[in-house]
Amino acid sequence: MKSLKRNVWSAAMAVSMTFTASYALAEGHTADVYAPYEGTTLVVNFPAHPHYNAVLDVLPQFTEETGIEVEVDQLQYLKMRERQTLELTKDEGDYDLISYVVFSKADYVFADQLENLAKYFMNPKLANPNYDAGDLIDGYVQNIGVAGGEKGYLPGPTGSLFGIPFGAETSVLAYRKDIFEKHGIEVPQTYDQLLEVACQIPEVEPGMGGMASRAASGHQASHAFLLHLAPLGGRVFDEQWNPIINNEAGVAAANALKTIVDCGPEGSQTFGPAEAAASFKQGSSAMFMDSIAFAAGFEDPSQSTVAGKVGYALHPEGVRRGSQTGGFGIGIPSNAQNKEAAFLLMQWLTSKEGDLAVAMAGGNPSRFSTYENAELNAKYPYSATFGEALQFADPDWRPIIPTWGKINADIGTTMSQVLTEGLDPQEALDGVAERARAVMEEAGYYTWQ
Repeated sequence: MKSLKRNVWSAAMAVSMTFTASYALAEGHTADVYAPYEGTTLVVNFPAHPHYNAVLDVLPQFTEETGIEVEVDQLQYLKMRERQTLELTKDEGDYDLISYVVFSKADYVFADQLENLAKYFMNPKLANPNYDAGDLIDGYVQNIGVAGGEKGYLPGPTGSLFGIPFGAETSVLAYRKDIFEKHGIEVPQTYDQLLEVACQIPEVEPGMGGMASRAASGHQASHAFLLHLAPLGGRVFDEQWNPIINNEAGVAAANALKTIVDCGPEGSQTFGPAEAAASFKQGSSAMFMDSIAFAAGFEDPSQSTVAGKVGYALHPEGVRRGSQTGGFGIGIPSNAQNKEAAFLLMQWLTSKEGDLAVAMAGGNPSRFSTYENAELNAKYPYSATFGEALQFADPDWRPIIPTWGKINADIGTTMSQVLTEGLDPQEALDGVAERARAVMEEAGYYTWQ
């Protein structure tokens, strides 16, 4: 799996260099690291999400090893963002460690609400020299953890690390092996094939949707549109921040999403990720293309009627291959009360041992070595496909900039009009591009042009 790592600068590499300068912790003296923090209670804010459900199973082990208690405030992830927006503005916050969804990174860093992690990784009393940051998946670190480099939100000589991927995701195609075999349908490798199969399924299996997809107005419709935009050759902006979302690739992505929803299960227009996953789990859809986080649920017979009948394939190719990179990272709020103990928890959870433990409980690996683990692949055979997909994960599939929240909301409400009211995709995206330019101009993105 190490061969999948791209030969580019990454924050993980930079952090790894700091570890080599750290004093080695003598074997058997690990308890000394945690002793000053024994009895501390950390309050953490995590999302209601399959990865973090797995984390809850593993946290007691951390307390047993360190003597540090952990109290978890678990919220639906959009409500989590609302709570954090209020919490991080306090002089002294209640949260010692937070999980943040990737598109919150720019807002939090820009507002100086997340700790720069350099001083913790430079501290020999805290930084474990065996952490091996170079083993962290590059695309995840670039997308979720780094800010201040290229475009302001990607790595580069001026970039810094503010978080570590934890619950990070890429996108793959899940499909019903039994339905495909029954009708002699080939697994889609391209977007043309994907759209053809999506609309073929309802014809050969009456009552079954082709592919379950997010489509609810707002963030979910935007996410679903962007999922197709990058593979079909598009971007929201060009290199000078000019909106190009309304070019040929953007229209193709909008039409692809509309085809998928039109040929999808009943009620698709209102689906969020949970509803789309439920449709697939309950046999109402033949395909599901979204986060790898849902796979463990698909294979759980206690909640899925399709367990053992699901195949997994790479996100289909359009003009290029480009699966999404997103999900969650963990960071230390600038107003946290127990920052050093929080760093120890962050380091423990994202270490090789912690990452594997969470993955074995059904979470998403953040390390190449975890995907290589034979025990994990024996328990979750689909892990090999997920590892292969990472070489196509696109850390720049959406712009993680401070203005993104407003633009993302506009894309989502406008795409919902395309899906539910018949708004012409070209007209819709022309409007988005015009409004996005106004937002960017007001924010100062064209000052230097």
